[in-house]
Amino acid sequence: MSEKSKLSFPVHIPFVEQLGFELHSLGDGQAELRVDLKEGHLNSWEVAHGGVLMTLLDVAMAHAARSVHKHQPGMGPGVVTIEMKTSFMRPGEGELRALGKLLHRSTTMAFCEGSVFGEDGQLCAHATATFKYLKALPGRARSVKTLQRQDDSAG
Repeated sequence: MSEKSKLSFPVHIPFVEQLGFELHSLGDGQAELRVDLKEGHLNSWEVAHGGVLMTLLDVAMAHAARSVHKHQPGMGPGVVTIEMKTSFMRPGEGELRALGKLLHRSTTMAFCEGSVFGEDGQLCAHATATFKYLKALPGRARSVKTLQRQDDSAG
């Protein structure tokens, strides 16, 4: 994977960093992520675990939903997944590429689709999802959790 084409994720997502996902494009209701599969990504068939594919799709679609706020301070509100439906077509192997696309949005909701392609260019999985735009998330004991933007850690 080319280091030049990699972008920084706009938010700190420890799980995504642990999985080694890379952001390659973001804007105009679209996002592209990639991951080069390692042993820890595999299932007992030695192909991408479905959870890795679903996470890749979820993150690609969420970033597509947020990309329309790219020019707002902190990239605008965050999103949380409300529902997601995934279909698996073929095993994912090698470097995977996920494309997320915003289909429609309202003030509070985003409707997206995403596809994961294997290194051979074949479609491995497809998903649709609904996201809710949020400025904060209520946590335990009703404490408010703010979005951990990348620029927050610098200060």
